Amino acid sequence: MDLAIEIRGVRKSFAGVEALKGIDADIIAGNLTGLVGPDGAGKTTLMRMMAALMHPCQGEVRVAGYNVARDATDIHRVTGYMPQRFGLYEDLSVQENLNLYADLRGLPRGDTAAQFQRLLAFTGLEPFTRRLAGQLSGGMKQKLGLACALMARPRVLLLDEPSVGVDPVSRQELWHMVQELAGEGMSVVWATAYLDEAERCDQVLLLDEGEIRYAGAPGALTERIAGRSVLVSDLAVDRRAFLADALEQPSVRDGVIQGGAVRLVLADTEITSALQAQVSEAGGEINAVAGRFEDAFIDLLDGGSLGHSAIADRMAPVARERDIMVSCRELTRRFGDFTATDRVSFDVHRGEVLGLLGPNGAGKSTTFKMLCGLLKPSAGRAEVVGLDLRRSGTAAKLQLGYMAQKFSLYGLMTVRQNLEFFSGIYGLRAAQRRARIDEMVEIFHLQPYLEAFPDSLPLGFKQRLALACALMHRPSVLFLDEPTSGVDPITRREFWTHITGLVRKGVTVLVTTHFMEEAEYCDRVVLVNRAQVIALDTPDALKASVAGPDCPDPSMEDAFIRLVLAQQEQAA
Repeated sequence: MDLAIEIRGVRKSFAGVEALKGIDADIIAGNLTGLVGPDGAGKTTLMRMMAALMHPCQGEVRVAGYNVARDATDIHRVTGYMPQRFGLYEDLSVQENLNLYADLRGLPRGDTAAQFQRLLAFTGLEPFTRRLAGQLSGGMKQKLGLACALMARPRVLLLDEPSVGVDPVSRQELWHMVQELAGEGMSVVWATAYLDEAERCDQVLLLDEGEIRYAGAPGALTERIAGRSVLVSDLAVDRRAFLADALEQPSVRDGVIQGGAVRLVLADTEITSALQAQVSEAGGEINAVAGRFEDAFIDLLDGGSLGHSAIADRMAPVARERDIMVSCRELTRRFGDFTATDRVSFDVHRGEVLGLLGPNGAGKSTTFKMLCGLLKPSAGRAEVVGLDLRRSGTAAKLQLGYMAQKFSLYGLMTVRQNLEFFSGIYGLRAAQRRARIDEMVEIFHLQPYLEAFPDSLPLGFKQRLALACALMHRPSVLFLDEPTSGVDPITRREFWTHITGLVRKGVTVLVTTHFMEEAEYCDRVVLVNRAQVIALDTPDALKASVAGPDCPDPSMEDAFIRLVLAQQEQAA
């Protein structure tokens, strides 16, 4: 069996902290290998080592037979590397980026035209060669990054979370491209936070705290939890409350909302009498379902979070003064001749989670910014807690919390200074201000990072800090713009434990996400494409609307893709 990458006894430390702890692994040539694990597990460190951008403190890594410590030039010649953060020049066009990477790779001028044509056709970027990279959608940026990584026709392709922030349609296209490359014999290592992607890989390396916890076929890991996944449906009680209580039971390892139902992973194949009693009391029905790789992942890492949120437990319920907390009518925003949001209308009720979904560039973030008072609409009206954002913007902003898609933190201020700043702008004073900061530090485990700058934090802690800042003043409405983009499933569960706890206290939540599993947590979903609302219903109703003989039990991702493509075909 030929090996693309050999890893033997690799250790790596940063300032005394051991990121990789003597790991051994083989990556088989011609395979698509998934690299997964929680935030801070060591995935990016290992990926950069494979790309010969970093040397091990101890041990050896060989890529295509070359040693990363001695043969970096050879490794750069036979590998393509796509980093976690967009590594292209945003003020250069698509074609100019391709030209630059061809020069950096030392490709002969006579060979580049055919290679450019092949890569543009492969990625579907032919119509956009003159567009600046910074003006591309998230999916198109990732396709351009992939094209540049493939410039020298590498034997080994290293992709560090290439689908983060990419909508399901673009993510599916990107996945098919990489599968095609692997099918042609290229060795691909794909680090991912999406476990449905890892499930489709030939092999998986699961890292946790610098150690490999599992290496092998994803299906073999899933088989370990056979008979332990169940779906509780037809609940007569609030499904969020049911999940919170179920997660406190010793027999439950993990649980998530799935539309109107609750999916649980049990510690054993037997359903305990305590869980059966809880289901019966809730008027529900419990049935076994097939296990998923994500279920096995969470189980291997000792289960998900408990069901109760410390921040929600300390909040007073939101007053029941009004039912409709957010409202927009014919909301429109134009940038010159371009219409980003076109006559969008919907209401959000007290204690409701409304998901705003759509492809990259569909107008979600523009709509969010108008509803937060950060962007003035060209036409239409927006209200938050009954306050017109045109006339009472300042008063409305004090009623809401906003967590931006790109961190709404100040990189030149420490974690402590960010907490102090946000508590100040939300009007907290003296003792209350100090108490809230101490509370957020405790709940979100920020004590070790108080004097650090946000950019130096692990991604999960950046997101915790951003959420802490948004909740400092106890808002009655919470806007979350892709709050868990790029974080691992365990951190996502922690976030949703807080969100569902807040909703049970009457907080109203608007959320955008590209994780379709998160859309299942929403009470209703607004699906936007090409600046317009194309669907508004519950997750279960949207899934049912696309069911058919070829897809009798559609997922939320199936519903998203089919509804978006149907609207695009109708408009064509």
